[in-house]
Amino acid sequence: MTATGAHRDAAGTPARGWWWWGRRRSAVLDIGLALMSALECALEGVGFAGKAGLPVPLGVLFGLSVGSVLLVRRKWPIAVVLVSIAVAPAEMGYLMGMVGLYTLAASEVPRRITAALAGMSTVAVFLVTMVRLRQDITQADAGRQDFDPSGWYVPVVSLFMTLGLNAPPVLTGLYVGARRRLMESLRERADSLEQELSSLADRAEQRAQWARQEERTRIAREMHDVVAHRVSLMVVHAAALQAVALKDPQKAVRNAALVGDMGRQALSELREMLGVLREDVPAGAPSAVPLAAVGRAAAAAAEAASEDGPCLDALEALVEQSRAAGVVVELTVLGEARAYGAEVERTAYRVVQEALTNVHKHAAGAKVVVRLAHREAEVAMQVENGPCDAAVADARLPSGGNGLVGMRERVTRLGGVFVSGPTDAGGFRVSAVLPATGRAA
Repeated sequence: MTATGAHRDAAGTPARGWWWWGRRRSAVLDIGLALMSALECALEGVGFAGKAGLPVPLGVLFGLSVGSVLLVRRKWPIAVVLVSIAVAPAEMGYLMGMVGLYTLAASEVPRRITAALAGMSTVAVFLVTMVRLRQDITQADAGRQDFDPSGWYVPVVSLFMTLGLNAPPVLTGLYVGARRRLMESLRERADSLEQELSSLADRAEQRAQWARQEERTRIAREMHDVVAHRVSLMVVHAAALQAVALKDPQKAVRNAALVGDMGRQALSELREMLGVLREDVPAGAPSAVPLAAVGRAAAAAAEAASEDGPCLDALEALVEQSRAAGVVVELTVLGEARAYGAEVERTAYRVVQEALTNVHKHAAGAKVVVRLAHREAEVAMQVENGPCDAAVADARLPSGGNGLVGMRERVTRLGGVFVSGPTDAGGFRVSAVLPATGRAA
């Protein structure tokens, strides 16, 4: 609700004002009907007092008290109808009976009770009307022998008069009550639908936010794997270049060439990744890219990465890069090599790549053993390094602490198992097992 709407509600103009005005109008209507019914019953009480042999003021007072029962018609409609049935023999309360039947039919009283009371009222009015009509006809035609009021005329006319009095208020009340219940049901359904739409919008926003977070995490992981390894090797080669620049010019030239190659490879991979992410963004688009464009770019990036990303065939070249940087790396392959899914091979490659990057960062001069095992339903990899060599200068590579986290996310996403930790010999071991099917969790 807006601030203006809240202020107007508090002032009682739109919502509370209409409710208050509706209640006031209903109260005025009830009072007016009760006064009319009391006046009617008071006039009819004069005749009742004469027939019953009572004082006229007592009959008028009785009629006023009976007619005022309409004040409680909304709260106790059954009581109003019962009173109208009770005073029917006194030939009073016709307005009260009609209004009471209407209120009863339009209320939430069970239909079987409404039908029973409407039937009782109809029978009572029918009997009173028939008796009164017979008396009137008898008095008017006492001297006539050609007309017998005890035949079909009196019952038929009494029935029509009774139905004319009771049927319209009952039918009208049933219609008004059904319409009110229908409107309430539609209003409740509209409110429920509005709440459901709001809930769906909230869930859609949560899913969109989750998708954006997942895509940011995936891109950050890819950027980390691509940049960290290449730049780490560049730093290692640059340190070696600085150390041998004056002593061994030929080796310095080779190290400089390796640094250049690493830089070009890193730039090439970054351009490919950024190019995929920019493919679905139209020219001149605003900085806030729509969610659909982000989703299409994410899907394209994931597909491109799966198809064009590194695989296990490039593992030997990856190990050679570390060897060229001066690290002693032993590669052992067990089992018969076979092709796996693109996501499985890329994840296995990234695990080994990140593990070797960590060796360059944290275990300078350590010996490294890379094991790759092809099994029947899975592929396993392990990278274990010994303690670092104190005689080897540390390249002072920074670490963001995201390498192990990224590896674990990659492996568990495919339903694999990831374990890492220090060894008893003072080194560090990274192990991962991936299912051959590589179904994403």
